[in-house]
Amino acid sequence: MGDVVSSHLDEGRREAITARTTEVMKQFGDVYKQQYAVALFNSIRFEIEGGGAPQSQLLHRKDPLAGRSIFSGSLFQYLEENRKWRNRFVSVPESYTVSLYESKTAHERGLHPKGTINCAGYKALTSIEEYMELINTSLPGVKASAGSNPFIKCASQFPLILWHPYARHHYFCVRTEKEHKKWHAVLQDCVRHSNNGLSEDCTVQTPAFTDSVRLHRQARGHYGTWDMMCGKPPQILANLVMETLHPELRAVIAPRLKGKLQQRQKHWMLISDAVYRQVLSRTTGHYEALVDSCQAQRAPLDARLRTDMDQIIASKEHVSSKMRALVLPKAEQLLRTNVQPYISSILEALMEPTSRGFSEVREVFFRELVEISKNSLNGEGKDILGDHMERLSMLSLHPVKMQSCYEKVEQLNLEGLQQRFDVANPSVFVSRAQILMAEQMDNAVYTFEQLLNQSLETKGEDDVCKTIQGCQDRVLKKYDYDSSTVRKKFFREALLQIIIPYMLQQLSPSYSPELPRFKEMIFEDFARFLLVGNLFEEVVLQCVSKDIMMAVKEAAVQRRHNLYRDSIVLTNSDPNLHLLGESPQVDWAAKFGADEPEGSVGGGRSEGGGSGSRRRQVVSMIQLDGVPLPFESCLEVPGVELIPEEDTQEDLYPLEEAKSPDRVVEIRDLINPVVALALPASKESPTDLTNGTVPTAGTVTWEDGAQENVTHVTTTVKDVPSKPPRDTTSTLAAVQELVENTKRGRDEERQEEAAIKSAIEEIEEAVQEDDSGRIPEVPAAGSDRASPAPVSGSHSDSGLQSPASGGPDEGPPQPITNGLTGEDKALDPVEVEVLLA
Repeated sequence: MGDVVSSHLDEGRREAITARTTEVMKQFGDVYKQQYAVALFNSIRFEIEGGGAPQSQLLHRKDPLAGRSIFSGSLFQYLEENRKWRNRFVSVPESYTVSLYESKTAHERGLHPKGTINCAGYKALTSIEEYMELINTSLPGVKASAGSNPFIKCASQFPLILWHPYARHHYFCVRTEKEHKKWHAVLQDCVRHSNNGLSEDCTVQTPAFTDSVRLHRQARGHYGTWDMMCGKPPQILANLVMETLHPELRAVIAPRLKGKLQQRQKHWMLISDAVYRQVLSRTTGHYEALVDSCQAQRAPLDARLRTDMDQIIASKEHVSSKMRALVLPKAEQLLRTNVQPYISSILEALMEPTSRGFSEVREVFFRELVEISKNSLNGEGKDILGDHMERLSMLSLHPVKMQSCYEKVEQLNLEGLQQRFDVANPSVFVSRAQILMAEQMDNAVYTFEQLLNQSLETKGEDDVCKTIQGCQDRVLKKYDYDSSTVRKKFFREALLQIIIPYMLQQLSPSYSPELPRFKEMIFEDFARFLLVGNLFEEVVLQCVSKDIMMAVKEAAVQRRHNLYRDSIVLTNSDPNLHLLGESPQVDWAAKFGADEPEGSVGGGRSEGGGSGSRRRQVVSMIQLDGVPLPFESCLEVPGVELIPEEDTQEDLYPLEEAKSPDRVVEIRDLINPVVALALPASKESPTDLTNGTVPTAGTVTWEDGAQENVTHVTTTVKDVPSKPPRDTTSTLAAVQELVENTKRGRDEERQEEAAIKSAIEEIEEAVQEDDSGRIPEVPAAGSDRASPAPVSGSHSDSGLQSPASGGPDEGPPQPITNGLTGEDKALDPVEVEVLLA
């Protein structure tokens, strides 16, 4: 495949890609330097004047992911190099980067992963059909037939695919539906958090960067929302370059691709990935240099702003007033005719699914607290309470438990409004709402933890259930208030992101030629902090904000979707609560001596979870009952050239394990079943009984008349306390009961005879492969014959167990008749094993 990439991306084309990236970064850098000074001015002004945002009632955890590991488990990954499915151990740390290891042992030893995936910009798909709908549009002018075959053959019916418009795609599959749902939730969470790569704590860099990207796209005529504004700044900049570079390269290279449709699609994906990686490496270096240069100038700019802040604000108000007189008449007319009639419908489309999602967050949190209360009423110990609290502390990070909340918001639909207001995709608002929901869940959990810990220390642990319910009521009231505040802010921001680009697109052609004359009104010393383009946008923003604020306020007054009125302010409702926010995070495992939660991994120590606490995993590992995962399995799949263009029906065999008995003793157990009998030995002749296995000839007749030959008898003598004599009938009854139980297993034994023969053949093949140093491969899906199912070695439900380890020559021969007839004597119990031929 490297030849395909090198043939279409020669040295000249790579130099052209580098030149295009450098050109875009230079244009972006000029805008970023201007916006950096403006963002610094706004940050310092906010710091001096303060803001009037409502005070949060819930506490905020400083580092929710401290000492956490999100998930780890095993799945199958498709390797394009050799067209095989290889089992991988996957670990998802707190960074939400998917790390792929050769095995679990490699991960525990701290070895480097075989590969890592940054999920920013990806989509987690769960079906081949959904993937083909996206891949069939990758090449222009090519129409794939409906239901056309992909260039990979999935080894099971539960695929998981990470799709990216520019970067390499990743293919996985699992065995069961339970695994499928859990892994899909985990991958979606990785995508969600990786997309949220811009930190809100950076009050200067983040606003400067987002405004620069928006202005850069507006200069090229793109005013609407952008669904590729995801990831870290270098990734966003790479997407910005690829937005125009990708279609240009596709138009040149796609007609030159040869082969079948699947081959051309695959080759174009490899070429696109190579271009994206080249662009990303360039944007990373350019952005780091750009940030360093702006940071070096921050100190003198900060000093000048703090000195001349009053004068700069006065100059800004003067210029803004002049600009409002020019812009407002036409802006208000446009607002009344083209925007106001749609505000209520847009707001309703946002409010319905978002409010249901936040209500589901409250319900999930409430159910967890009810479960803890029930356990405390049942009288469970402190260690159980500590274990439940440890799990509760990770609730917001649990993608499976939060999935029901996220699904409510995914129903958000802006159909009919996207073309009018140039909304590319509602996923921008869905992802933002889901991040806010997770934050509110964690705030509620953290507040409950701190309140419960304080109550237990002051009131004691006598009535834990009552204490839990009291803390629960306080936290739910605070959650309702904060939920209303967060949602109203989200609705206002979403409406602005939808309406403002439309207003600017309509007004900019008329007023852009008039803006330069306003520069003359700004002092030269202040020109770096007051840009006429930003002032124009602020005037339009103020014009629209009044109608948006009024629409959200009316929805709150009507008590729709459980929104609180702005007049309801819970200030100082719990004056001592903010003091708890400075307290360290409660380590419930150390406080109550609880065991590590299921799925905890023994990685590094947590910094914020108390002394000596181990790194805890949020989601428990997926382990199938009775089916251990073969970490070294490798599945063969047909090559691309073997998959026809036409639709064909092929049966996909499920993944099976290549496991068989690997010891002679296990094979002997399968061939010669063993029956264990406990028979009494006579006290009058103890010397006649010794340990050992001797050959003998005899038969055992079952109730159905069938007879079995007895080949060996193994005798084990044990000293036990003496017991009162018992009659012979009890011993015979025990033997009869054992015989009856053995009879039930006869049918199963007959069914296993065929499997025994296959197991013997498999052992011989395994021994030969072990001698040659090869690793047996699991047959690929679609092969003619699946590998035999593993057969258990020494124990089964029929009561059979493996023979004793003693050899047949140990001890003198012992007759079996005494034990079977059971004479009426005072005897001690002896274990006799009867081997049935």
